[in-house]
Amino acid sequence: MTLSAVQEQIGSARFQNALARRAQRTPPIWLMRQAGRYHKHYQALRQRYSFMDLCKRPELAAEVALGPVLDFDFDAAILFSDLLFPLEALGMGLEYTDRGPQLGWNLNETSISHLRPLEEAWPNLLFQGEAVSATRHRLPPDRSLIGFVGGPWTLFVYAVEGSHKGSLVESNKLLPLFQRFCETVVPLLARNIELQLDNGAELVMIFDTAAGELPPGIFETEIVPRLQALSKNSGRVGYYSKATQPAHLRHPLFTEGGFAGVGLDYRWNMSEAFDLFPLGFVQGNFDQALLLCERQELKEHLQRYLEPLSNRSTPGWICGLGHGVLPGTPEDNVRLFVDTVREVML
Repeated sequence: MTLSAVQEQIGSARFQNALARRAQRTPPIWLMRQAGRYHKHYQALRQRYSFMDLCKRPELAAEVALGPVLDFDFDAAILFSDLLFPLEALGMGLEYTDRGPQLGWNLNETSISHLRPLEEAWPNLLFQGEAVSATRHRLPPDRSLIGFVGGPWTLFVYAVEGSHKGSLVESNKLLPLFQRFCETVVPLLARNIELQLDNGAELVMIFDTAAGELPPGIFETEIVPRLQALSKNSGRVGYYSKATQPAHLRHPLFTEGGFAGVGLDYRWNMSEAFDLFPLGFVQGNFDQALLLCERQELKEHLQRYLEPLSNRSTPGWICGLGHGVLPGTPEDNVRLFVDTVREVML
């Protein structure tokens, strides 16, 4: 039996309904960074292993990804890894420290010539396919599996700035260098997407956390063409961007099914989003900071958030947060989130 035939028999029914926009009252739930520092399961593993080990040893990556699915009853797991590994594969070095991820050197007009060519870089990402396969093997058959890669612009920003925070002055000054960077990184990401899909991911998300820093016009001329090159598996590749507005995402790539769907941050009105994106899934978008509230306050915020959605059709909705679960989020609040969504949207 082929892998594609096996995939048709496994996965969350709610998640697959959302991908196909089949009508259902209760949406599937998964949260970005659902396997992370807030969770005791992750903390226990992190005491024994380095972050790099947890990502690069497939059996450990599977264990991290599996933990929150079993603990909180999420409908889907996501590959436990990091979006910066393509930069390491390209020869930029990568170390995880108390100050966050540190590259060996930053990208500029001189250092870009030091990037490894595609065929030399590619073998350094094969561990992610192995991690996807190991995770699918460990997951219950009624849970779905999501893979991910970083967006080309977000990777460029990290390569230039060393982070994706702040004004991104250098990235904007070096915008002409983005095209040269993409000549290598886009084919590398395309292979990685295929690798994850071939190893059991039902969907691969492109995470573009720096995209909203760009004006809509530059986003359309510089970012959209690179995303189009990554969307050939349009039914199985989704796109999440942080701080983008409707003006960024009115392009047909997003509104006419170029991607399987889009993920939105907490700044969006979800009811309006369903109208703007009539094809594919819409993922989001409860404010992750509100999960830090006291239990009763969180319950009230959730009910206000869910009320307009419970009174309208929400085809394709994948319920989640506007970004990742924050460190320090109480585990009981994550359980309250899952339980409340399923109670209100029953």
